[in-house]
Amino acid sequence: MELGFNVRRIHSSEGTEILPRPPVVTVMGHVDHGKTSLLDALRQTSLVAKEAGGITQHMGAFVVGMSTGASITFLDTPGHAAFSAMRKRGAAVTDIVVLVVAADDGVMPQTLEAIAHANAANVPIVVAINKCDKPAADPERVKNQLGAEGLELEDWGGKVQVVEVSAVKKTGLDDLEVALLLQAEMMNLKARVDGPAQAYVVEARLDKGRGPLTTAIVKAGTLVCGQHVVVGHEWGRIRAIRDMVGKSTDKARPAMPVEIEGLKGLPMAGDDIIVVDSEERARMLSSGRKKKFEKDRVRKINEERTENLEPSEDVPKRAEMPVIVKADVQGTVQAVTDALKTLNSPQLFVNVVHVGVGSVTQSDVDLAQACGACIVGFNVKSPPTSVSQAATQAGIKILMHSIIYHLLDDFGNLVVDKAPGTFETQVAGEAEVLNIFELKGRSKAKGDDVKIAGCRVIDGCFTRSSTMRLLRSGEVVFEGSCISLKREKQDVDTVAKGNECGLVIRDWHDFQVGDIIQCLEQVLVKPKFISSESGTVRIEC
Repeated sequence: MELGFNVRRIHSSEGTEILPRPPVVTVMGHVDHGKTSLLDALRQTSLVAKEAGGITQHMGAFVVGMSTGASITFLDTPGHAAFSAMRKRGAAVTDIVVLVVAADDGVMPQTLEAIAHANAANVPIVVAINKCDKPAADPERVKNQLGAEGLELEDWGGKVQVVEVSAVKKTGLDDLEVALLLQAEMMNLKARVDGPAQAYVVEARLDKGRGPLTTAIVKAGTLVCGQHVVVGHEWGRIRAIRDMVGKSTDKARPAMPVEIEGLKGLPMAGDDIIVVDSEERARMLSSGRKKKFEKDRVRKINEERTENLEPSEDVPKRAEMPVIVKADVQGTVQAVTDALKTLNSPQLFVNVVHVGVGSVTQSDVDLAQACGACIVGFNVKSPPTSVSQAATQAGIKILMHSIIYHLLDDFGNLVVDKAPGTFETQVAGEAEVLNIFELKGRSKAKGDDVKIAGCRVIDGCFTRSSTMRLLRSGEVVFEGSCISLKREKQDVDTVAKGNECGLVIRDWHDFQVGDIIQCLEQVLVKPKFISSESGTVRIEC
């Protein structure tokens, strides 16, 4: 690489024993369309109740054994707009995508995104129309919508199987299993069982007692306890392998989701796992990758800053909002960071200064105090009282949330408060000219003759320090400052609606009865935080 060559690692294909393997199935679809409930019904456990607000916040992986003796590995992906990267990652390691669409809701934004991810990864789709037990269910409408999006459904002579199910009533589940096994049989899925393992990280989290834990799916070969591995820019010796029920095992076979213990740090979700011969080799690879990762990270930050430090003359300078993001697992950290960055606007730049896995600590508060950042904790335990008190004393805001909608709403309002805003000219009041009075100049010292407009305020109020705009027949004739505002011969600062007054505009003497005079004021307008039903958020300036 130093000599300018592009080096791409080709996984070792050692090993001759090639056997059929279970399919890896990713469940995708729009938020709240019943993906986790459907998987619940398939494996007879209740995961939905454990998820905050009934919304899946990160990926789950598990194996479902069928009554026929066959097994299927399932990945459950989140549906919310912020978790696009996770859905993409799910599609990359999968064989079949189950697209869950609610029969009463139809095709929604994340449904279309899931179709796009599956097509990009060249993965076949099986459609599961869920919530068919609801009174408002209309499966035919859903099929028409999917057909309009380019899916060639089996009912219409295509290849995409459609199954009508109800996760609550547990109907149609056998048909879905048959459809998945049929699709897997047509694909003739096989993998080598012996030789070095080829595996991918699905998720990574930090456990208080056991350290970094990595959820991985083996694609080929066998991952054995005690092997030295390099995962992204981290390395370690596999201390323990557990299946998704938490039972210890010596080895992981293809299409088997496992939790690996023993890495020195947290890898990024989506990294591949490479088995190496020795600890020295693992250290060397990891160290080289860390240097490159750090170099790329610094370059990226510099590029972002350069973009933000070159505003054109007519654009006001952007304010910066430093943020520290802490979440329960590595994949969620990335998803939350990406979601927060969507709230960048021409007025304010969201700068993520630090990310990490685990709860908010004193060092996070110290860093936040040093750079004036706010701390976002997602799906993590509340910080200890000492940390909370230190943050309060330092004036640092800590946002703790377990549902992505609430986090984005809260953070969006914070961004709006922090944005500098722009000044706009607004009409504070309107008055109609009823009569014109002329004050003759008595001597040269007193100046020229003065024309006074006798007006009645018909809307809002008039302020002497404001700029006045004169309208005649609906067209702007003149704009200038007010040099005198009187009511009943008394100088006043303001005149309210319904009252009469006399006013003089600098350098203007040609008033006519029926003219409209507007009182203009400069108002600071803050940007608006807009959240759509589909879950997307933006800041509108």
